[in-house]
Amino acid sequence: MAEKYLLLNGKKFYYDEIADYSFRNSIPLDGYETKTLEFCRSWLNGIQEFPIQTSGSTGTPKTILLTRQQLEASARRTIKLLQLQPNDKALVCLNTEYIAGMMMLARGFIADLEMVIVDPVGNPLKLAPTGIEFDFASFVPMQLQKILQDTPEFIPRLNHMKGILLGGAPVNFNLQRLLQQLTVPVYHTYGMTETASHVALRLLNGPDAADYYDVLDNITLGFDTRGCLTIRGDVTNNELIVTNDLVELLTPTRFRWIGRVDNTINSGGVKVQSEVVEVAVAEALSALDPMPRFFVTSQPDELLGESVVLILEGEPFTEEQEKELKSKLKQLLKKFERPKKYYYCPAFTETATRKISKPRTMRKLGLEVH
Repeated sequence: MAEKYLLLNGKKFYYDEIADYSFRNSIPLDGYETKTLEFCRSWLNGIQEFPIQTSGSTGTPKTILLTRQQLEASARRTIKLLQLQPNDKALVCLNTEYIAGMMMLARGFIADLEMVIVDPVGNPLKLAPTGIEFDFASFVPMQLQKILQDTPEFIPRLNHMKGILLGGAPVNFNLQRLLQQLTVPVYHTYGMTETASHVALRLLNGPDAADYYDVLDNITLGFDTRGCLTIRGDVTNNELIVTNDLVELLTPTRFRWIGRVDNTINSGGVKVQSEVVEVAVAEALSALDPMPRFFVTSQPDELLGESVVLILEGEPFTEEQEKELKSKLKQLLKKFERPKKYYYCPAFTETATRKISKPRTMRKLGLEVH
């Protein structure tokens, strides 16, 4: 039987040498490659607990411990859903120091996949060997949007896959539209570090595309006193995880995501959900190519208590462009939902997992952070 190995940035590493770490002096490694192989070594040697850092997109990053059982339980659900088979080829292009990338490695080991690992860059297919057809990959929305916009010649490689996972950030209006040209099922994931990656999926493309998430087997949902989602299951070590997510529960295993409770803005006594405003802004900006990144937040207001503000990345709009945007948003949003001020940031600050860091971006602009 052939010896098992993985490819990491074009370098071949056999499982037995990873387990022994016997390649350290013979193959030059950068910091990211070393961290990736350290996780692989721990997994192959049967380590039972893994320290994992949360992403820090909405607050301060923290390190939590997840058990091997939690990672295995999560991995097996994805393997079953996508019907992954031994020797299927997986592209690992998410940061392996965080849960999304780490779970790609865990799925690879458990399902006996052939893993090709590349740096978590904007367009990872450019780094992937051209002669390999992949069966499975996971991306953040920015990566998949970049692939579809910049390299449409890669669409056949995407369509060869059994399924694609997309997570870590919302799917914007433009990406949602681009995804409709793919025949491979693309699933938007719902989950977090504390749940060992996703616990629910939403199909984004094809005739069965939905605006709701279906919960995976044997995951129990509930609500806390704020109306926020709670999660319990083997992926949480059967502990109750309390989220900050407001959802509409359609059935015991199906929900529609509304937004984060900490993104609820109280403007003039009216509760405004920033994610609702962001959907309207995305629609209003959809004609721009490329569409700038943005987010909606609030700032103190003497009269309203809080006012809705829009923060856009890049050069400031012209007076005419801003006037047109305001006109479109007037048709799409109610009075208190419309942004009262527009701020422009040359470049958003990002977390290590390439999510927008709203707090650090706001501090850069001298705005108050809640």
